[in-house]
Amino acid sequence: MKPYPLKFRPAFKERVWGGRALERFGFSLPDGPIGEAWTIADHAHGVSVVANGELAGTGFDEVRETYGREWFGAKFAAGLFGPKGGRFPLLVKLLDCNDDLSVQVHPSDDYAGLPPGEPGKTEMWYVLDAKPGAKIIYGLKPGWTRETLAEAIRENRVMDALESVEAHPGDTFFIPAGTVHALCAGVLVAEIQQNSDTTYRIYDYNRPGLDGKPRELHIEDSLNVIRYDNAGARRARTDLDRPHEWLELASCPYFVTEKALVDGSWAIGSLPDTFSILIVAAGEGTLTWADGDVPLTAGDCVLVPANLGDCGLNGRLTVLRSRLP
Repeated sequence: MKPYPLKFRPAFKERVWGGRALERFGFSLPDGPIGEAWTIADHAHGVSVVANGELAGTGFDEVRETYGREWFGAKFAAGLFGPKGGRFPLLVKLLDCNDDLSVQVHPSDDYAGLPPGEPGKTEMWYVLDAKPGAKIIYGLKPGWTRETLAEAIRENRVMDALESVEAHPGDTFFIPAGTVHALCAGVLVAEIQQNSDTTYRIYDYNRPGLDGKPRELHIEDSLNVIRYDNAGARRARTDLDRPHEWLELASCPYFVTEKALVDGSWAIGSLPDTFSILIVAAGEGTLTWADGDVPLTAGDCVLVPANLGDCGLNGRLTVLRSRLP
């Protein structure tokens, strides 16, 4: 089969902190507080499904097994970036934070306590929308150690240790494994991450989960994996004033993410040695290639095969592009 750009039906996740804001992207949400749309997902806890073309209705795991070595580029085929078990190396989500998420931290690849088959989790957020005054918890204040943080947790004053910053549309947060963090109420973000679902909760506001019971905390694992000397977390404001130029937002051993404005027609081409993932942050237009075009609107996530060849963006769009480094 000839390669073509793949759009997906997400796997939706009900979360105690979720809401209904993802409906703005045209998704038909299941009932309940929906916190996450796993838009490009190949994981045991959720698989997205192709929504367009000849492969419509096919799970992304099957696409990867059948076409991955051919379509996803030499870097994927070499197995250098995939998590243990061979699944797709990245997981892309849209998150609706109608309430505060738990204060949490993710492990690195070398943590001995990782669940079988799971890698660590380095990630980034791009803020799509934020209500006035919305916050993001982002790291520890200076001077905190394992011992002082453990004491604060025991005394139910962990919030004293945490830095928080206001979130605005267009903000980028890079969150390496070991960074304490939490999205707070009123933000809508795109998340690009290692393909892992391992999270250690430090604090959950003493609230009940969806089943009415307190959600599990992971204090010892959290204290083990936190980087008290700063994990290299970074945040940036990413206003752009010139179209058709890629601005790097984040770069790490697992992914590179860039941002660009599209105003008219722009030939971008596929990347010969790696797939790329386009996330439409705002606007509308099309992605065109030799054999057709795909309509694009805010919230769309499209996987562009490495062997697609010439392709281009048309319209007025703000686009993120993620790829293997």
